[in-house]
Amino acid sequence: MAIRQPLHLVQIPATREPISLVSVERAMSEIRRGRWVLVTGGSGVATLTMASEGVTDAALTAISEISRAQPVVVVTARRASVLGLTGGGVRRVAIGGRPALTAELVHRLADPLLEGPPPARGELDVTEVAEFGCESAAVTLAKAARLLPAALVAQVRDPTAEDQAAWATRHDLLHVDAGDVFQYHGMAARGLLKVAQARVPLEGAEETQMIAFRPRDGGGEHLALVIGAPSPDRPVLTRLHSECFTGDLLGSLRCDCGDQLRGAIAEIARAGGGLVLYLAQEGRGIGLVNKLHAYELQDRGFDTVDANEQLGFEADERLYLPAAQMLRALGYGAVRLLTNNPGKVDGLVRHGITVTERVPHRFPINPHNEIYLRTKAARGGHLF
Repeated sequence: MAIRQPLHLVQIPATREPISLVSVERAMSEIRRGRWVLVTGGSGVATLTMASEGVTDAALTAISEISRAQPVVVVTARRASVLGLTGGGVRRVAIGGRPALTAELVHRLADPLLEGPPPARGELDVTEVAEFGCESAAVTLAKAARLLPAALVAQVRDPTAEDQAAWATRHDLLHVDAGDVFQYHGMAARGLLKVAQARVPLEGAEETQMIAFRPRDGGGEHLALVIGAPSPDRPVLTRLHSECFTGDLLGSLRCDCGDQLRGAIAEIARAGGGLVLYLAQEGRGIGLVNKLHAYELQDRGFDTVDANEQLGFEADERLYLPAAQMLRALGYGAVRLLTNNPGKVDGLVRHGITVTERVPHRFPINPHNEIYLRTKAARGGHLF
């Protein structure tokens, strides 16, 4: 597959953002169901796309027949490097089979948990793809849907597809613009709305208000815990906490998340007030199912960073624009940030929030999370 000229991304007008958000949300739902969607780009380029996890041999045949082209699987540069297909320096690569892909080959390329050696380089035809092309948008869509970051794509070469929207309708396909996919997270964060608020007394912090923020597309909510009555006239003690089902709710010993959440609430209450922003970014942004995949890889000997990269993710996929938008909506522009992670400081500053101080946030190590915490320090730059 030849490299095409990257799309020129232009910020979507505010009046169109609700339509764009809904189209991406619907496309994510489709690929999570194992269906394919049409991704459209510049210069009349369009690709049929489905998530790698849903690929079957029957789907491969159908996509080839409908598109009139041979499909390829697109993976991240991280996954391609793990497979020994690239030395780095690229964002995404398209991989075709020799002579053609099979469902088994697609799954072996995308999923590091499958038994057996990775495909040999000679079995594959590897090509770099454009950073903002339809092929890259397919992987971005899979990631946004909390699936493995790999997608099957086939360029539409059907001569009857000149009118792409009509062609998609004839084939009962949803279609989504590649530019909308790339801008999805930013649009969702900019459109966060306060949708509910209530007093929720907490153990050790009885004067707590919980405020829910929802994006305009109806996606997952982020929560703000306002403890006490912190003044917007001075930097507010704040904890950004990414949701962790296993640690926060079940008390998992594999991480320190539950300790950090409860410790932050107690520390902020002792300080007289502040904020906990509870962000819907499970597993450092990869989702609960992918986090469980990463745990299985850790049990096979990979550390937390390498496990994410085996799956094709970056070590940390979290976004900080939602937190910055929530702070502004609550009336706060400056914080004292309760964290061991300098990346959170940088993330807030990058989105216009002043961080006057990083306040350390340490808890005892246990035998189950010792390697995890040491990896966060050694490879993630956390300060303990």
